[in-house]
Amino acid sequence: MYNKTIVFWAACFGLLLFGMGLITLGAMATDLKSKFELDEMGAGTLFSILPIGILCGSLLFGPICDLYGYKLLLILSCFGMFAGFEGISFVSSFSFLKVCVFIFGMCAGVINGATNAVVSDISTSKGANLSLLGVFFGIGALGTPFLLAVLKHHFSSYQVMAAVGVFTLCIGLFYSFVKFPPSKKKMGFALAKTTNLFRESFLFFIAFYLFFQGGLEAIVNNWTTTYLTKHLSFEETSALYTLSLFVAGLTVTRILIGSVLRSFDVRKLIMTSIAIALAGILALHFTRSVPVAVVGLIVVGVGLAAGFPIMLGLAGERFAAQSATAFSFIFTVALLGNMVINYLMGWVTKNHGIHHYTSLAFVELGGMLILSMLIFQKQNKKQQTYVGETMVK
Repeated sequence: MYNKTIVFWAACFGLLLFGMGLITLGAMATDLKSKFELDEMGAGTLFSILPIGILCGSLLFGPICDLYGYKLLLILSCFGMFAGFEGISFVSSFSFLKVCVFIFGMCAGVINGATNAVVSDISTSKGANLSLLGVFFGIGALGTPFLLAVLKHHFSSYQVMAAVGVFTLCIGLFYSFVKFPPSKKKMGFALAKTTNLFRESFLFFIAFYLFFQGGLEAIVNNWTTTYLTKHLSFEETSALYTLSLFVAGLTVTRILIGSVLRSFDVRKLIMTSIAIALAGILALHFTRSVPVAVVGLIVVGVGLAAGFPIMLGLAGERFAAQSATAFSFIFTVALLGNMVINYLMGWVTKNHGIHHYTSLAFVELGGMLILSMLIFQKQNKKQQTYVGETMVK
């Protein structure tokens, strides 16, 4: 029998690693461009491989975890990330570097998806526990830049990346001693159930809600500094600091969702979150004031905090027998949203200007609002059907 507390903390370490890994790799961009003498096209090609790898990992982990359990795949993924880290740190061939980035991304995608799915499986308050899990991604993403800044006078970026790789290996070794939940194959998992899973409109509504949220997070993470510097005349260092406050707002709110707001009605929580995010985007759209823009971005982070954990929690409750497969589909669609909307924002900026940053954000919030209403309408029908069946019995 597995220990739920140990499994939860094992998942937290995995998501911490995911946050650290993505930020560390992003921080390597300048050094890698210099080492391999890459132009903008070459650098763009290299870093487009990362999301493709994450997408592949997100697509694959679900069916494998449902059929064979979490343990072996998580261990292998940690070892794969270790190999990717060390390869990126020491490789001298650009072709091999691309392979290492892909392996790193694919294994990172597996760890991100599998840790969320296993926490859903072991939890009764799924949304709340997934919120707490998400905090560790924020800790990794927020803490790593500060760690890199402290270490930069003592170690090269390649040495830091190699050290993070060793940390990854240690987590993989830790996983080898952890007892995870058994595979769903042992609990009567059937491929026929998986086929039926993809006939559920509820799953598609959740996936495309997170398609829009993933896209909104992409433009906030990737285009906010450009919007603040070019449209609102921020200094670049101030813009980067403001972006870190967005992540801080999101992370602190997830702590609250996982603690004091655990019993809050999820429908009210999602609707309130969308309204808060809208208020933040409106502030960014209309203001020319630096303090108001800073507050607006923090408010956007607060508003987006609930989306992923709550929606994944709803999916985990409805599709408990195929939770990893459901999560795999949801993460794949959300990542596609991240990639597609990010590309669309680039096209819009090039042809119509960066001021349409907020215009695209309004469209995405509109999509989230419509899909949230469809999701809760479906959920209410399911609950009414269940009550009716119980009364008949």
